[in-house]
Amino acid sequence: MMKVLVTCPPMLGMIDEFRPVFEENGIEIDAPDVVQVMSEDELISIMPKYDGWIIGDDPATRQVFESGKAGNLKAAVKWGIGVDNVDFKAADEFGIKIINTPDMFGAEVADTAMSYLVALARSLFWIDRKVRDGGWPKPRGISLKGKTVGLVGYGDIGKNTAKRMLAADLNIILYDPAFNIDENDSIISSEWPNRLDECDFLVFTCSLNEFNRHMLNESALNMCKQGIYVINVARGPLINENDLIAALKSGKVSAAALDVMEDEPLPMESPLREFEYCIFGSHNGSNTVDAVRTASFEAMSILFKFLKVN
Repeated sequence: MMKVLVTCPPMLGMIDEFRPVFEENGIEIDAPDVVQVMSEDELISIMPKYDGWIIGDDPATRQVFESGKAGNLKAAVKWGIGVDNVDFKAADEFGIKIINTPDMFGAEVADTAMSYLVALARSLFWIDRKVRDGGWPKPRGISLKGKTVGLVGYGDIGKNTAKRMLAADLNIILYDPAFNIDENDSIISSEWPNRLDECDFLVFTCSLNEFNRHMLNESALNMCKQGIYVINVARGPLINENDLIAALKSGKVSAAALDVMEDEPLPMESPLREFEYCIFGSHNGSNTVDAVRTASFEAMSILFKFLKVN
């Protein structure tokens, strides 16, 4: 019987729903208790015994695939759309079939991004904390209509996010080198970091690559409007957290909503925890029952075809 390792936390959270599908296809699965990722050393030590792997955000490195190739590993599927943690070139070199599950979670992550934007604009999470502590605060928020968002990335998530923003009468300056858009002044393309001084919000929905790591850094932040709000539902390393912390301390950034961080889970000693107006997620923007079910069945279908079990 072939064995498959599943290390994607959202899928693991619903794994009992998927066990019968694996069993029907004659596959034994291992579903370890993964909070965010398994370490490279852990993966190297166990990978040889698996025929297939459904990958989360784990370090799917050359060393891991080499270890798998030395054993039984034949195929892998990156659950979801983000692929910055996967060495596809190494997998190909070792003859391991691999692909991700594209065009998933656009609407779900866009909902999360828009929720963060509204929450920051109206201090909703901060109000909740104060009321729970016995307070009854009345902070003045800002209206969304007529404000400008710098939207970084216009893939599936970015396009879905833009729809929600336009419905809220927000204007968008789009940062994505693959697109050149000018739509009735409501959404206009620009080159990063131009026009940051016009943005009231900055929202990251792009993939991470070698060219955009730490694209929001001290230099870019200095170009931003005073009091800008920063939202990241993409990948933590897009932002230099040390520079963001300095900008939060100075007031250049009013507050941030980070569903993703450079180090995950967020370390207890992180200075980000000092800023009470900030909102922190747990890299969970895509995690709905419906989306997890769709992505998981797609990942299983692809993996079964790779393994030729049906």
